[in-house]
Amino acid sequence: MQIHPTIVGLRAALDPLRASGARIAFVPTMGNLHEGHASLMRQAGSLADVVVSSVFVNRLQFGPNEDFDRYPRTMDADCARMREAGVAHVFAPSEAELYPQPQTLRVVPDPALADLLEGAFRPGFFTGVATVVAKLFNIVQPQVAVFGKKDYQQLMVIRQLVQQMALPIDIVGSETLRADDGLALSSRNGYLSAQERGRALELHHALSAARDALRSGDRDFARIEHDAMAFLEARGWSPQYVAVRRQADLQSPAAHESSLVILAAALLGSTRLIDNLEV
Repeated sequence: MQIHPTIVGLRAALDPLRASGARIAFVPTMGNLHEGHASLMRQAGSLADVVVSSVFVNRLQFGPNEDFDRYPRTMDADCARMREAGVAHVFAPSEAELYPQPQTLRVVPDPALADLLEGAFRPGFFTGVATVVAKLFNIVQPQVAVFGKKDYQQLMVIRQLVQQMALPIDIVGSETLRADDGLALSSRNGYLSAQERGRALELHHALSAARDALRSGDRDFARIEHDAMAFLEARGWSPQYVAVRRQADLQSPAAHESSLVILAAALLGSTRLIDNLEV
């Protein structure tokens, strides 16, 4: 596995592979990797000849009161996990390398998709995501890129970016990897105390109850959302949203629609967790 801190170095390594006809898969990350990331990399390996991953904590997608400075940087452990998962090339730039000038040119996603749910609670988040992903796509030039469905809205923003900018990249959504008790794997789970970790699966329980209600034919979406929020609040959480939406565009569904997704974000102590379940 080769580690490249510069754009020039990465391109020098990938250009001959691309010229030889190798299919390149890409998995961008912010590091602090867990088994969920490794599963994305293994899936990427099944879709291409060469797997490239990146490790970059992107300041543009953090709000002024969010955890950019304390976000864990665990490069040695990350490299070991990537090597084991079959990654051949790692792009690990500094901020000065990726943003040598202030990034005043931004990629602003469609507000109809990006300004609701996560975008409503984290203004500017998806602009930061879309900007760095577009830049990374331009640097790596993969044929396929793999993203986790746990960040459901993010996956949709990236799909829209690729479609509307006519980028020749297949975007693959990978199923959320969960711990044995159902908790979605997340880098931010590391912020949880031992007691909070034991309670964290309550978020999955709330979503599962909502999914069961929908599967039983219940179409009172507002009450289903309210019940899930009340379940979390009664257990000491601070829920920000629980929303039943259409899978196609994250808009509010009509009663007859069946391809749905339930999305949630909630604070347990000071840790913000997100999760979703497709129905």
